[in-house]
Amino acid sequence: MEASRQTGHGELSGIGEEQHGRYGQGDLMCGIVGGMAASNVLPMILEGLRRLEYRGYDSAGVALRDGSGTLRRLRSVGRVAELEALVASAGLEGLAGIGHTRWATHGGIAEQNAHPHVSHNEIAVVHNGIVENFQLLREELEKSGYKFASETDTEVIAHLVHRYRQQTPTLLAAVQCAARELRGAYAFAVLSSRDPDELVVARMGCPLLLGLSGDGNYFASDVAALVPVTKRIVYLEDGDVAEVRRDGVRIQDGQGHDLVREERWSQMSAAAIDLGPYRHFMQKEIHEQPRAIAETLEGVLGGAFSLRNIWGEEAENHFGQVERVLFLASGTSHYASLVGRQWMESIAGIPAQSELGHEYRYRESIPDPAQLVVTLSQSGETLDTYEALRHAQKLGHTHTLSICNVAESAIPRASALSFLTRAGPEIGVASTKAFTTQLVALYLLALSLAWIRGRLGPGDLEKHIEALRYLPGGVQQALNLEPQIQIWAARFADREHALFLGRGLHYPIALEGALKLKEISYIHAEAYPAGELKHGPLALVDSQMPVVVIAPNDRLLEKLASNMQEVHARGGELYVFTDLDSRFQASKGVHVIRLPRHAGELSPVLHAIPVQLLAYHAALVKGTDVDRPRNLAKAVTVE
Repeated sequence: MEASRQTGHGELSGIGEEQHGRYGQGDLMCGIVGGMAASNVLPMILEGLRRLEYRGYDSAGVALRDGSGTLRRLRSVGRVAELEALVASAGLEGLAGIGHTRWATHGGIAEQNAHPHVSHNEIAVVHNGIVENFQLLREELEKSGYKFASETDTEVIAHLVHRYRQQTPTLLAAVQCAARELRGAYAFAVLSSRDPDELVVARMGCPLLLGLSGDGNYFASDVAALVPVTKRIVYLEDGDVAEVRRDGVRIQDGQGHDLVREERWSQMSAAAIDLGPYRHFMQKEIHEQPRAIAETLEGVLGGAFSLRNIWGEEAENHFGQVERVLFLASGTSHYASLVGRQWMESIAGIPAQSELGHEYRYRESIPDPAQLVVTLSQSGETLDTYEALRHAQKLGHTHTLSICNVAESAIPRASALSFLTRAGPEIGVASTKAFTTQLVALYLLALSLAWIRGRLGPGDLEKHIEALRYLPGGVQQALNLEPQIQIWAARFADREHALFLGRGLHYPIALEGALKLKEISYIHAEAYPAGELKHGPLALVDSQMPVVVIAPNDRLLEKLASNMQEVHARGGELYVFTDLDSRFQASKGVHVIRLPRHAGELSPVLHAIPVQLLAYHAALVKGTDVDRPRNLAKAVTVE
């Protein structure tokens, strides 16, 4: 029997029966990787787990089939590095294996809940997602004599596959039978001691893809895990079940019918997901923003303005029928949409609204066939945004557009139109370059709808395009302010609370600044439209509450200055990000950093940079884990 421990020191053993545990629920936002090859696959799995660690870092584990056909498992609470240390001393190797890095939602952070989960020393499973009907399945399996050791739903999959493997001729058939009983969103992989020549994977609602190579074949929840071994990628669709062998793959639906999925060549490079000379991925990604913005704009700046080239073949047909816009997003992407909403109305003259996806789908809403539904997601797999899109489509919305950073992910595939932001891989949990490239995409959308509606003539359009050409350079100038921002960050590190203020287009930037500060430095931060101060938040202001103000030299600056006086008069300390051409002067209790000259409607992009840097350096001073903040994960595949 394999003991269930919570020490985090890991365990290597033959896999046997485990002790009974409590009821629990699924493991979400996790990373899975594995494959079969002609040589030891463990190095590939460990490297893949390192590259997937942004998806989960509470525990990690691997299971391999060794030379004798025995399943061997090693798990550890904590980071992949801890698992690697255990593997190095264990002599574990095999030609077929699966690996997992976990971000726990239900079931404690303990080795007994770490993946892979097993059944009868025969079936090992790694899983991303949630089995919504797991309690009913668990009760049924327990009545049949199966014993559970974990608090997760993943063990249900392992026992289901084991039960069906006793009744079916192949592992593939057993997985298909098991998958038909599952309700929810999942991606999982199965390794069997009875089936030495194959692995089987299944997908429903969570990302899963195959990697094809002459030396073997692999799978993962993210292409980043496969880039070191292959760039030949096959994206699985919902309901697909795939048999992975060393010499090929076979894809079927749940009823056993063969399917053909297109093979694609990944454009991602291994260097793009290496840390390079930077201390953290977040730092690297902040500094990559000039390039990311330039590449996102490349198709626009390189030639004539064309709706078809920017948005796709059917863009003119959809855009020509649009009278209103609805943005659906969550988190940082939602804040980008709040800026986009204002651009849409001021530039394109189209009424716009922005909603959180997880709220939209659960309220009574009035469908509007003339509304363009725009979804924003860094990963393209954000489940609450995806489900909101599906809900909108069920209501009859046909004009749908996704703005996403990952090609071939679920949300773009489900949308009539899509736009790929070319930010490149974003590993740090706190989004940075994805946010600013989303802003650029939203600005282009406003220009495009203004153009098709005749609100912009060729001369006006060219002025907007010219402003975009200068944007990467302006971002670089904002990055050059980093040494000054570091000094501010040192003053923030011992504070427990902070307030962010902005007005108009820059209120969402205040929201984003507060979010960044609290998610990576754990300093409680809130953001308000500055005019709202006197309606309540001013009661919080004292000498221990730093107040960050986004103060560009725009038409609201005079109003904002009055709000700042309200803070200053009550002993609050002001940290003001303004523009080179503003008249703000530093004084006692008022600290000023000047960005480049005011960038007009594109100013929110520039002002996003200093709030990112402020949060990053405050976290450095505090010593928190910048790239992997507690309780958070990058890929949010749960509502």
